[in-house]
Amino acid sequence: MFTIGDFARHGRVSVRMLRHYDATGLLRPAHVDPATGYRFYTAAQLARLNRVIALKDLGLTLSQVREILDERVSTEELRGMLRLRRAELEAAMQAAADRLVQVEARLRSIESEGHMPTDDVVLKSIPAVRVAELTGTAESFDPRHITPVIRPLYDELVERLKSADIVPTGPGIAWYEDAPAGGGAITVHAGVQVAAAPRDTDGLLVHDLPAVAQAATIVHRGSMNTVLPTVQTLAHWVETHGYESTAYPREVTLECPEDETGWVTELQEPVARV
Repeated sequence: MFTIGDFARHGRVSVRMLRHYDATGLLRPAHVDPATGYRFYTAAQLARLNRVIALKDLGLTLSQVREILDERVSTEELRGMLRLRRAELEAAMQAAADRLVQVEARLRSIESEGHMPTDDVVLKSIPAVRVAELTGTAESFDPRHITPVIRPLYDELVERLKSADIVPTGPGIAWYEDAPAGGGAITVHAGVQVAAAPRDTDGLLVHDLPAVAQAATIVHRGSMNTVLPTVQTLAHWVETHGYESTAYPREVTLECPEDETGWVTELQEPVARV
């Protein structure tokens, strides 16, 4: 048997925590010396201690932990619960990382106020192009809402094209419009240039994306999560040169390596003279 101090060290918990678990009936000592009141534990009790800590890390209260353990949760069930919790924590970490990127992008925009370079903006016409596309709906045009929608769309689009024996002939083209439901929702179009015949089968649409008579364009380098300063540079150019935006910008992927910092994307914002 182990003293409470030794058992705490082996379990990587505090003595105070073990005393609390004893008081609540969650983990009783294997033996208590009637003369001294000293608590003693066995190595076999480490299994229950591990389950207690794991369930606590899932966010359960001690009373919930006790109920689950008393029902004798199997190792496989506990493993499944922990995997689910791990996925939740990973998602939360990714969401926090994405928010940090947005904060950094907003900060760069604030720091560049008053001296945004607009020399890189080019006004040009965009010819019609045939694309294969899938669509989805995002809560808003906020990158935090767009990204979780458009990435799965492109993953699915790649698989659909393979199944249909359609080979892309040009870059990916994403574009947006207000969703019919309103409320700020956005219809997300994830497309890629193809040379296939027009079709509309099982949600995969192949059609001609209309030409744009005039578009203010600018090249963005890096992840689309950092696009804000580029977007606002484009907005300054549009206003300064006497134009107004007539639609959401298209996003044409010129380079798309695995490392998103190496992405190259052309923003094409349809405009008209004021």
